Amino acid sequence: MIPPAAERESGAASVMVRPLGEADLDRADEICRVAFGTFLGAPDPFGTVDYVRTRWAADPRAAFAATVGGEVVGSNFATNWGSIGFFGPLTVRPDLWDQGIGRRLMEPVMDCFNAWGNRHLGLFTFAHSPKHLELYRRYGFWPRFLTAIMKKQVTDGAAVPGRVLYGELPAAERPDALSLCRALAGAVYEGLSLEREIVAAHAQGLGDTILLHGAASELDGLAVCHCGAGSEAGTDVCFVKFGAVRPGPEAADRFERLLDACERLAAERGLGQLDAGMNLGRPDAYRRMIDRGFRTWLQGVTMHRPNEPGYSHPDAYVIDDWR
Repeated sequence: MIPPAAERESGAASVMVRPLGEADLDRADEICRVAFGTFLGAPDPFGTVDYVRTRWAADPRAAFAATVGGEVVGSNFATNWGSIGFFGPLTVRPDLWDQGIGRRLMEPVMDCFNAWGNRHLGLFTFAHSPKHLELYRRYGFWPRFLTAIMKKQVTDGAAVPGRVLYGELPAAERPDALSLCRALAGAVYEGLSLEREIVAAHAQGLGDTILLHGAASELDGLAVCHCGAGSEAGTDVCFVKFGAVRPGPEAADRFERLLDACERLAAERGLGQLDAGMNLGRPDAYRRMIDRGFRTWLQGVTMHRPNEPGYSHPDAYVIDDWR
């Protein structure tokens, strides 16, 4: 359990940090869009993508607001993937940039990671921004490989043998499915768990999770997919928030099957674009996506604490981006 988040008063004027409430979501979403739009020079870089409401609903205890005079001026979100923890988006109203509010919003998420006991922490940020890199370096994060956010146009692929959707399972079978997912994720990186994302995607109606079974009883792969507007995908997009296959011999072949299954799901949902993030510390997985027609439309860098690869190494066949 996360300890109750006490209000924190900043040394700068009347800045306070408290839990983000449901009544704050509209304002937090507006600030998130304006902040990224200002930095990127785009009026609304997210469109129908929703990061604020989806992440708040996944775990309201891990969502935080900064306020000035009682008005919300920024927010931040922590995510618990078992042994892995990451945070974001961290956003502050642009007219209040460079006043220490971002640092104040880091404090409660670091408290979350301490309470959860995550041993590898991370974030996704702008590789070209010294200000962002320096802020997070102060908290022990170190930039490693670039992460490519990639997309391809969906083709109507063939059915994939062994593919099951979590949302189509009878309720009585879902605990066993989650157990298989924990075992697969733990084989990729000890203690890694995607249960939060699988349950959130189903409970919020954001999309579905692909379970890819092999010839034996083991799970060959899983992919948590967001589909369409109101999710983290956006209109006409299927976004693979996380995907992984069982490591070891033939992992590359399993990865190809998982990509087939993701594209098939997108086609079934009538979505025209498939998005997926790939850390360049996984070079063979990256090359295979390029060979399939994926192209990078956004690029950033993941920062890690400690300065270790985690599951971003050449033998890993994982899709994610920590945005």
